[in-house]
Amino acid sequence: MNIASKYNPADVEDKWYRYWMEKGFFHSEPDQREPYTIVIPPPNVTGVLHMGHMLNNTIQDILVRRARMMGKNACWTPGTDHASIATEAKVVGKLSQEGIKKSDLTREQFLEHAWDWTRKHGGLILEQLKKLGAGCDWERTCFTMDEKRSESVVQTFVDLYNKGLIYRGVRMVNWDPAAQTALSDEEVNYREQQGNLYYLRYQIVGEDGYAVVATTRPETIMGDTAVCINPNDPKNSRLKGKKVIVPLVNREAPIIEDDYVDAEFGTGCLKVTPAHDVNDYMLGEKYGLEVIDIFNDDGTLNHHGLQYEGQDRFAVRRQIVKDLEAAGLMEKTEAYENKVGFSERTNVPIEPKLSMQWFLKMETLAQPALEAVMNDTIRLIPAKFKNTYRHWMENIKDWCISRQLWWGHRIPAYFLPQGGYVVAETPEKALLLARKQTGNNSLQPSDLRQDEDVLDTWFSSWLWPISVFDGIKNPDNSDIAYYYPTSDLVTGPDILFFWVARMIMAGYEYRKKPCFRNVYLTGIVRDKTGRKMSKSLGNSPEPLDLIARYGADGVRMGLMLSAPAGNDILFDEALCEQGRNFNNKIWNAFRLIKGWETAAIPQPEAAAIAGRWFETQLTQTIESVNESFDKYRISEALMDVYKLFWDEFSSWYLEIVKPGFQQPVDEQTYRTTIAFFDALLRLLHPFMPFITEELWQALEERNDGESIMISAMPESNRDEKTENIMEDFEQVKAIVANIRTIRTQKNIPVKEPLVLQVIGEYRPACDPVLIKTANLSAIEPVAEKTPGAVSFLVKTTEFAVPMASNINREEERAKLLEELTYQQGFLTSVLNKLNNEHFVSKAPEKVIENERKKQADAESKIKSLQESIANLR
Repeated sequence: MNIASKYNPADVEDKWYRYWMEKGFFHSEPDQREPYTIVIPPPNVTGVLHMGHMLNNTIQDILVRRARMMGKNACWTPGTDHASIATEAKVVGKLSQEGIKKSDLTREQFLEHAWDWTRKHGGLILEQLKKLGAGCDWERTCFTMDEKRSESVVQTFVDLYNKGLIYRGVRMVNWDPAAQTALSDEEVNYREQQGNLYYLRYQIVGEDGYAVVATTRPETIMGDTAVCINPNDPKNSRLKGKKVIVPLVNREAPIIEDDYVDAEFGTGCLKVTPAHDVNDYMLGEKYGLEVIDIFNDDGTLNHHGLQYEGQDRFAVRRQIVKDLEAAGLMEKTEAYENKVGFSERTNVPIEPKLSMQWFLKMETLAQPALEAVMNDTIRLIPAKFKNTYRHWMENIKDWCISRQLWWGHRIPAYFLPQGGYVVAETPEKALLLARKQTGNNSLQPSDLRQDEDVLDTWFSSWLWPISVFDGIKNPDNSDIAYYYPTSDLVTGPDILFFWVARMIMAGYEYRKKPCFRNVYLTGIVRDKTGRKMSKSLGNSPEPLDLIARYGADGVRMGLMLSAPAGNDILFDEALCEQGRNFNNKIWNAFRLIKGWETAAIPQPEAAAIAGRWFETQLTQTIESVNESFDKYRISEALMDVYKLFWDEFSSWYLEIVKPGFQQPVDEQTYRTTIAFFDALLRLLHPFMPFITEELWQALEERNDGESIMISAMPESNRDEKTENIMEDFEQVKAIVANIRTIRTQKNIPVKEPLVLQVIGEYRPACDPVLIKTANLSAIEPVAEKTPGAVSFLVKTTEFAVPMASNINREEERAKLLEELTYQQGFLTSVLNKLNNEHFVSKAPEKVIENERKKQADAESKIKSLQESIANLR
């Protein structure tokens, strides 16, 4: 197989991905092997690849490829999410460009447009993942609104309703005026906002005085139905039992008393607007107050807004401030910072709103899900997220599961002509239930009206680990029995509650088991300055452009070099360049090895020693990599293999065993080197699938259907008899490093052989390696070094290189004196610290130990320098 002089990812990546697909290597069916299962966090069906997807799916692909090479039956199930709010917003936007309003369409007409949009744009992101090398089982691709998943969602709703866990009622909800739908509490992000605190005058009925009320929302006064004071607040006791007039509205409202009011906030008087504040709503229920909803669904004011009807809420705020000031009803305004809730989807301020919605009771569902994480039946990685998880689960609220949208799973509730409703999987079943419930057998399908709302998108994705294997509709099928519980989940901590916690609840409710064993929580991908990546900031590179520039393997490596679990990723494109350089290093090492000529000659002793050493080094790295994967330290595992290839294999092993110029290599060394290269490629494959497949196929003759991705991961081959070789070899490295430094400092050519003198204890086991790598003519144990020799210490053993005619004595003496002066000054500064009682009494013990080590090192260097200077006289 001819190998190109330079690695070009474009020549390799599509070729091997097509090969893997054609051979069905990604596909899994139940068998006798241990299963390893991952379900993909389904991206939005019309979404495109961003850096967060790149990171998340790189990690999943690494885990799946490794599991397959460890002999497991690996199944990575892909799919997409219908994303109700996001997709509907895109379809509405597209229709708007065509001059069509959603309100001008019937539900059926709108859904035709939505399905057209989904068919046109849907699944693009999955095709993009293939460019990354994602080894998903594409034959198992699911969509949260395909037939099986939709039937599973509807069946689950009916089941939970029949269990008494789903109910319908008017509640205060988070309303998104942009999407015009309710949101769950988890879909609201609170941010500090700089605003104002407005002090409004409410005239006391029958008096000339005022009750002054502080509020951040003067635009809601049209919904005020009371003013509340704390009964224990002496400064407002004069208001007890009285009424006030709501400014501009001229409606009387009672003064009520409740301990809820913070007497220290503002003036201690609270305007009560039951329709537009959660706490006010509770006061309203407690004291039987009228509820006046002043907002339309789009955030404009309705007829209760009087002269402001039809205007946007924030425009009204600006205008009403002017009107209150003109009427003399504004006491003062103060700058004020408070937390405002924003829609997670549309990024507009949410509006608390009373609305008829469907809710799911969470308390009983949450209990087993809480216990599973706290007792590590399900592990969160990193574990620091356990406390956050516990806090949320212990304070869980009922889940608002209805959304005022058309795109999504329509709620299977059917309203009856005379009031009430039935819940059923199909209209046919609903009709039978309705006839039974009403006793009216003449009811027709046209008499029933299905609820217009759809279910929250998360209500389908919380079933994902079960529904992808059809475990809701067919709970005893062979796939769910084999692949469930799944093994690992890789996702972001931002959806720990939206998705992960709810999947765990569904798992225990419908399978009585955890839905996965481990949850690997990635960090947020940020730029190198720490800013979150976004297109608006212009700091988010286009993933496919990165792949085109650096190759998929280079980008994967760049991401993983900066991706410790749970910590934010400071992504720098230079890391992709580092990944590409590593590709080139691997490629060039392969070309070097395959360029050797072999001959039936004896194996040099240095090569034999290097082989034993690298075998031990390889075994240690395999064990280290295994341990890192066990702890989900995937970046550390990559660094271990990276260092093994770059530092140990390329810089040391190959330098030792490579033959001289135009000389052959012995057959044993060649076979050993090819075996090492094969093992290194297999270790690297999960991280860098494309280049490893290309080179593995070229390493020796392969049959059609063979692939590195279905070969076995190298195993540890520890031999206690070779343990000493690691220590001996580290000594060789240190000696060689010192000799290279001497050559550089003394301008001695690498080709000029040197003599190495050894003063003290020394194991000569690796002498052949040392002679070759340092280009020595001899290694001589001596009692005393030659006068004028340059010496150095490795641990407690002194080594010396006689200089003979190699140095200018005066120049060398000047250099040594300069270094001696520096070391003596350094020692003085260290001793000053150690002789300072204040420093010694206050500094931690480790710091003091470090200073003492500095002292010992400096004293040793000074002694050696003084001896060297004396030898030059």
